[in-house]
Parts: sequence; C-alpha cells; structure tokens
Amino acid sequence: MPIKIPNDLPAAEKLRAEGVMVIGEDEALRQDIRPMQIALLNLMPDKPKTETQLARLLGATPLQVELTLLTTSSYRPNTVPLSHLQAFYTTWEEVRHRKFDGLIVTGAPVELLPFEEVKYWPELCAIFDWSRTHCHSSFFICWGAQAALYHFHKVPKHTLPTKRFGIYTHYVIETRDARRPPLLRGFDDYFLVPVSRHTEVRIEDLPKDAGLEVLAVSNAAGLCLLHEPKYRAVYMFNHLEYDTMTLHDEYMRDKARRSDVSMPINYYPDDDPTKPPRNCWRAYAHLLFGNWINEMYQTTPYDISLIGVEHQAKAA
Repeated sequence: MPIKIPNDLPAAEKLRAEGVMVIGEDEALRQDIRPMQIALLNLMPDKPKTETQLARLLGATPLQVELTLLTTSSYRPNTVPLSHLQAFYTTWEEVRHRKFDGLIVTGAPVELLPFEEVKYWPELCAIFDWSRTHCHSSFFICWGAQAALYHFHKVPKHTLPTKRFGIYTHYVIETRDARRPPLLRGFDDYFLVPVSRHTEVRIEDLPKDAGLEVLAVSNAAGLCLLHEPKYRAVYMFNHLEYDTMTLHDEYMRDKARRSDVSMPINYYPDDDPTKPPRNCWRAYAHLLFGNWINEMYQTTPYDISLIGVEHQAKAA
C-alpha cells in the first residue's frame, strides 16, 4: 500500500522515481480503509532530505500511511525556506487535539547544548508528554531519543572526545529467535548502522526500574536501540534512515568549515573518499521501520479516538 503525503512535497517525485507508491488525498479517499496516522516532528536542518528518507521507509510497508509533517510553534528554523514550512508543515499546536498511531521525532543539530538551553525545549517537553496520551507508539531518533530519555527518565547525555562518525557493527542482545523482540524480527545477530553524533547515552545511567529494554549495542559505538514497552516507545540513537551519501555530505560540509575533521570510519572503500561508499544498512532500516509499523498496526485501536485512553486516565 502507498504512503499519502502532500502532492507537491519535493520528496514525492523522488520517491515515485524509486518505485515507492505515493498517493494524493483524492486517491486516498477512494480506498475504504483507515490509514495509519503518523506524525513526523522534523527537527533536522535539511528538512526535505529527512522527509524523503523517512517517507521512503514508511511507504515500503503493506499498509496505507498518512504522514503529517510537524514543526515547532516556538521556534522557526532558518535552514529551510518559509514557503516550504507554510506549504507542507503544520505546528504541533494545530494538531495537539488529534490522535496519531505513531509519532517520529528526529535528531537536531543542538546536541552539544544542555537540553534546557534549546530554544524550543519547553514546547518539546509538552510534545513528549502529549505523545503518551495521543500517540499509540513513538519513535525517537538520535538527539530526539536522547532528549526524550532525559525528559522521561532524567538520563544524561555525555559529550564524546571526538565525533563518533562512520559505519559501526552492532549486535542484538537477544540472539535466540524465539525470544527476539518483535522490533528486531529478521535482523542478523550483527548488523551495520551509520553513526553521527558528538554525545552518547550510557547503559549504566539507565534507571533499573523504568521498564527500558536494551535491544542492540555496539562495542565501539555504545548504545544503539532501546524499547519502552509500556508506552510502545522506541529510542534509536543512530541513523539507519540515512541515504548512502549522507555521511559523505556531512564529511564534506565539516571539512569545508575546519581542517581537523576525521573521515567516517568503515565507510569509504579502502578509506578513499574518492570511491563511492556502498550502502550496507538499507535492509536493516526497512526491517526496523517495517517491524515498528507492523507492531503498531497489530495493537492500535481501529477507533483512533481510543488511542492513549489508558494513559490519559493516569495523567488526569
């Protein structure tokens, strides 16, 4: 089934060229099913690129997905034209009355700032709290995962001596198929993941009684994937959604700004930046997002108004 996104969104043409099924509002209305309602709070500076990366993964599932692009009300980014935001994005304030099957919160280029110094931090905290009662499941990525974990559980982030940058081998904690968590169904015991961050969350800082399950880690890159079953919350600290050339673009950008930039490890063939990198993580990206959407579909109420009812009673 296809993904429903705004007709003129720049990502639409590229996704169609890749064979991803994309439909507009009129076509979606003719399909007599309830689409999965997923909100994307996109905090990344290059919003069109992130839209494409995530829509590609959401659109590869056998379910119809309706994607709502969100931005903050309290802060307007200056890295994207205002016309793009006005045409394709809505603020959280405008949809806070709605229920969603899923919420995705991306990373943001603010990881070296204390959380409380981020300009939109109060609004983001409100969105996190709202997600507990208005979203059936949440998927937090990179800094978004660090921020959510700090907000909900006061888990700190630690600044790394140098940027952790490249393709790192990770391993699944539970290797027995019968006990493997649904999010990692179909994963190899070891898998490769793009990593790009200046900070980390450490396993030893996780509260023991918070119901957080460590699903995947790396000996070299640390914590990768957490799950909080009670709230169906996923915390992914790295970037399976990245395109083949995303790390290259980051490397070239950073080199243009300063000279002391390390090459992303295990990325270029023979560590030669003139040789095009090979994508060795694409299948795992599709598996993870496909598993997330499948679990969400299996457990979400058909009546979308019933989402979060059990948590609303506790929050009242």
